[in-house]
Amino acid sequence: MTESLPARRRRLPWSRRTRLGVDLAFAIPLFLLEIAWVVLDAIYGAGLEVWAAQGDQARIDAAHLAFMDRLHVLRIVVVVLIVLAAAFRARWTAIAHLLIALLLGGVLAAEQHDWERSHSTPGCVRYSANC
Repeated sequence: MTESLPARRRRLPWSRRTRLGVDLAFAIPLFLLEIAWVVLDAIYGAGLEVWAAQGDQARIDAAHLAFMDRLHVLRIVVVVLIVLAAAFRARWTAIAHLLIALLLGGVLAAEQHDWERSHSTPGCVRYSANC
């Protein structure tokens, strides 16, 4: 009688938890990269465009709207990375990206609040015919 080799088991991403070293090797650099991306985009993307506008309100508004749009796109990318990290059962990567998503949500909410406050007419009743 000959013994046959056991069938090779498939290794699906969710079959085992990702090793801690690999998980942290992805979580820490991606966390730092995304934080740096937001900070540098705020400084060099939006800040320098506002500075270059030299008081032209249309260009300043366009710079702020473009910054909010980039934040929204980055938040979508981070949510996709959260789903991938959860599929690969990389706990720390998912937690780091969840923190980034919450931070991006807060920054985006603050930017939208500032936008609404700076572009609303004071003393206007919302459903009035004069608005």
